Amino acid sequence: MTRATAAVLPAFLLAACSSAPPSDDGSLESRIMELERESWMAWKAQDSAFFEGFLAEDHTELGRGGPATRRDVLGFIRSGACKVESYAISDFRFTRLSESSAMLVYHVRQSTQCAGSPVPSPAWATSVFALRDGRWRNVLYQQIPAGR
Repeated sequence: MTRATAAVLPAFLLAACSSAPPSDDGSLESRIMELERESWMAWKAQDSAFFEGFLAEDHTELGRGGPATRRDVLGFIRSGACKVESYAISDFRFTRLSESSAMLVYHVRQSTQCAGSPVPSPAWATSVFALRDGRWRNVLYQQIPAGR
């Protein structure tokens, strides 16, 4: 883990990273990447039903407006305020944080309008997953604008 990475991770994630097993679990990495890709397809389709199963009950999403809960995110998707014309995700970096948690960091480009305003693109996204009741669920999502 680099100093730059450590500077942006919350304390609870830093603690998990320090005792995490090696991130060479290829099947878990594939599963987490598949889930993230499915979430982008659902985002483009504004499929709130997908997100009801994808987001953990204690999910937090960090954006320009500050933290949002699972309920906030589902309501926002249901509102139809956004239109995703296109997106591309790449440069995946997978980290297994513990036996029951993993993090995916990646680059995203999107052409999306929300309430008439463009969503910043390109951006870096962080998606953290936890194993809950036998399913991997998203507990944290954050997007920050990337340098062009």
